[in-house]
Amino acid sequence: IADLGGCDLLLHCAGIGYNNPQLDAAREIATAETNTVGFTRIMDTAFDYFRRQGGGHLAAISSIAGTKGLGAAAAYSASKRYQNTYLDALAQLSRMQRLDIRITDIRPGFVDTPLLREGKYPMLMRPEKVAARIVRALEQRKRRIVIDRRYTVLVFFWRLIPEWLWERLPIRTK
Repeated sequence: IADLGGCDLLLHCAGIGYNNPQLDAAREIATAETNTVGFTRIMDTAFDYFRRQGGGHLAAISSIAGTKGLGAAAAYSASKRYQNTYLDALAQLSRMQRLDIRITDIRPGFVDTPLLREGKYPMLMRPEKVAARIVRALEQRKRRIVIDRRYTVLVFFWRLIPEWLWERLPIRTK
């Protein structure tokens, strides 16, 4: 940070995930380590930096996958739920400590990136459109945003599905 002349905004956009219905342990653990341990290290370091600096904007690209557990990508869904909850907690901590640290949780759906080259995904979004929406959300200092109205509607209905029914839905991405 010092070499760059400081930091007012940190956008965390790193992560991995797999379509892994076989629950290959190596893939599940790698996903958990990257998306939870790595994420926590970055968030805590940036939060502490912004605390000492007197403020800043901490943002992360999580996912709508954190809304409900997706059987084909268990570790990915769980790690994104962790990120959503961790960002909620940091936002509360910032307020409790009366810090001028803004938190933004960016939740896209399926984006046409190399991460999704292995399967067929519904409502695939173009990266340049997603990037423009992310920039707009950061400029507006939004607390939380689901990228694309289609996914906003989808997430709304996902949350209404009772657990007993969700567990019976054969959701596939291939």
